[in-house]
Amino acid sequence: MKHRVKTHIDFEAMTAVFAGAAADDRRFLFEHEVYTLLRHLGSETPPRCRLLAAADRPGDEELLALPGDMVVLKIVSPYIVHKADVGGVRIVPKDPVRVRAAWRRMMYEVAESYAEGIERHPRHAPPRYRGLSGDALVSAISHDIRGVLAVQYLPPEVETFGSELIVGLRNSREFAMILTAGVGGTDTELLAENFRKNRGIISASTELNDGEAFFELFRRTVSYQVLAGKSRGQKRMVADEQLIECFSAFIEVANHFSPTNPDAPFCIEEMEINPFAFRDFMMVPLDGMCRFSLPAKKVRAPRPVAKIHTMLHPGRIGIIGVSTSRDNFGRIILKNVLARGFAPEQVVVLHPQAAEIDGVRCVTGLASLDGRLDLLVVAVGAEAVPALVDEIIASGRVESVLLIPGGMGETRESRAMAEAIMAKIDEAHRQGDGPVFLGGNSLGVISHPGRYDTWFLSEERLPKLPYAGWRTSAFISQSGGFMATCLSRIPELDPAFLVSVGNQNDLTLGDFLCYFQEQDDIEVIAVYCEGFNDLDGIHFTRAVRQAVLAGKDVIFYKAGRTAEGKTATSSHTASLAGDYSVCESCLSQAGAMVARSFGEFTDLYLLASRLHGRAINGNRVAALSSAGFEAVGMADNIHADEFDLQMVAPGRETRKRIGRALAECGLAHLVEVKNPLDMNPGATDALYREVIEALAADEGVDLVLAGIIPLAPVISTLERDMESGTGLADLLLPVVAASPKPIVAVVAGGPLYDPFVRKLQEAGMMVFREADRAVRTVGLYVQSRLAGRNLRRRPGRDEVGEPAEFRGNTAG
Repeated sequence: MKHRVKTHIDFEAMTAVFAGAAADDRRFLFEHEVYTLLRHLGSETPPRCRLLAAADRPGDEELLALPGDMVVLKIVSPYIVHKADVGGVRIVPKDPVRVRAAWRRMMYEVAESYAEGIERHPRHAPPRYRGLSGDALVSAISHDIRGVLAVQYLPPEVETFGSELIVGLRNSREFAMILTAGVGGTDTELLAENFRKNRGIISASTELNDGEAFFELFRRTVSYQVLAGKSRGQKRMVADEQLIECFSAFIEVANHFSPTNPDAPFCIEEMEINPFAFRDFMMVPLDGMCRFSLPAKKVRAPRPVAKIHTMLHPGRIGIIGVSTSRDNFGRIILKNVLARGFAPEQVVVLHPQAAEIDGVRCVTGLASLDGRLDLLVVAVGAEAVPALVDEIIASGRVESVLLIPGGMGETRESRAMAEAIMAKIDEAHRQGDGPVFLGGNSLGVISHPGRYDTWFLSEERLPKLPYAGWRTSAFISQSGGFMATCLSRIPELDPAFLVSVGNQNDLTLGDFLCYFQEQDDIEVIAVYCEGFNDLDGIHFTRAVRQAVLAGKDVIFYKAGRTAEGKTATSSHTASLAGDYSVCESCLSQAGAMVARSFGEFTDLYLLASRLHGRAINGNRVAALSSAGFEAVGMADNIHADEFDLQMVAPGRETRKRIGRALAECGLAHLVEVKNPLDMNPGATDALYREVIEALAADEGVDLVLAGIIPLAPVISTLERDMESGTGLADLLLPVVAASPKPIVAVVAGGPLYDPFVRKLQEAGMMVFREADRAVRTVGLYVQSRLAGRNLRRRPGRDEVGEPAEFRGNTAG
């Protein structure tokens, strides 16, 4: 059902609220100011309230002005967050004498209670109170208490589990504004940690979603099930239209007061209503907080990302740091560049003494060049980089630079140098365009279309593969080691481009994804990330959405999911590890396939490379195996938090065809035709072919998962069978090639059967060695492909496939 949403937001009045707080030298709003903000946001039911300041002397009429028989009193302090824990929230009869008594008592008792808590747990103290104790601590807390807020008492109609809602905004350093909603109340964090993923709390980028799209995500939560009256004995408490209007308003406000809005008068850092309670189909905010900041005075200059094309397809390459006497990094890079077929006469080495190295002409420095360089590879020590960057920028002779050296931001000691280099590069972009820089701490680039390899790994350590004929992917990694080990273990990945971005001192992950999503000959983009630069997460996310809308597959792995992982990544490639759950949510919703392990990443990468051109019309899987354990294992893994596969019964004609094939093999009395199909160890090569072909032809099947137990005595899966040209592989491959639907194999056998697996893989078939791993990978892949198809069908896209909400956004 489509809901027409019209918001009623007074941005000018909201700006005035922030301006008033800023004039008071505050970067936060008190609760009553948050309620004022909600009124201007269009909320129908913020409670009436009055601030009772410490020095106020309100008359009886003022204290009786709030509606109702009871009143809620809340302590007002910028530092006391959990007010109820220290006696800072009290409900009293609306009697002037009782209100004054509770108000005065709270002004003293709350300060004393909060001080006791700090002395018991000094690590939790705000910085302002650290080092204080006793009367000095109580005095400091009392000094900061502004008074007591008297609030209209609006008890909710229902107080059962899940009947309260939290809605919040947060400015993420990497992804800008994030909207969160879910089960509210005092146990929000505990419940969110213990619910299944996306069932307690849901988060999403406000730039990629409108109110209706966010509502569709919210419908999956326990909170919605309760609020919509879908749990036993519950009645609906709120209309869907109200929730959509609420989410829409929060999203509009977030995008207005966002660091990505160059005209934003203020930036919301955090805004939370916890909880919204529900009364007579009204959303009633019972508590709220908001922190804000002034807009950044200076943002990073946009990188001239068009020069990435020159970097990856250079006509002329220069290398500095090549030794004449040993195979240092620079010398290995030179040899690799030449070994890939790059013309020696288009390579120049910058060396102060040598005239020639490995048949390549040398010049003494940039000033001696007889023209421009499309790519300069810098393989010198980190200490020499700052002066060299100055020289490169000043020369005006270099289009792109690859910074190999580490020691440029990975440690605290080197961060100042890295920041100074970044500032120089940024200023060059601001003044004109300047060269683009990749790295530092980069393993380098392998560009098959550009016919060069600047990795400092020798042929002996990482043998080069011959061209296989289907290089349609790009592999971008913040860790060169991860990329190199993946290629060493799984050479059949064989991307067209391998880019090690390192510390992202200039070009970022977002820049490269933005470039590759525009390349027609790239179908799959795989990314390993340890952290995003400021706001590069949202730049990257926009590019993911554009890539998916263009029909590409994006596979993503984010390191640093735990506190320990964040610490490890921050000491590696100078990454700025952020909130993993926010990252996962943003990129999944943008259409990326988010892997949770290294193995899952490479599985998805291979599967996407093999199946990209195949139609994924649904999630209906037909599975077969010649072993019962494998058939059961497939069925046991078709449902997960991230995906849902369906095993449907074969169609009538399919059942007949398979039944005839079983009868011809003498297995009809042993095998029941169902899904998954346990074919019995007596299944022959011909039976495998006939069953797989029949299932692939079934109109009710979207994908076939074929489990092959190669140990069975009657099938041809040994190495000698590969050589004969009449084995099982030779029968299956024409069926796979002819089918528009994906056919994926599972070969659960040891090294003896590697030749069989290799023959299937070399023909482009995806082969797993474990059934449960196969089902999970297929499930994630199918779910993502279907989600991408839905995105492409969503209203609001223009003729070239770009969502209307993205038009006008630029990198940087």
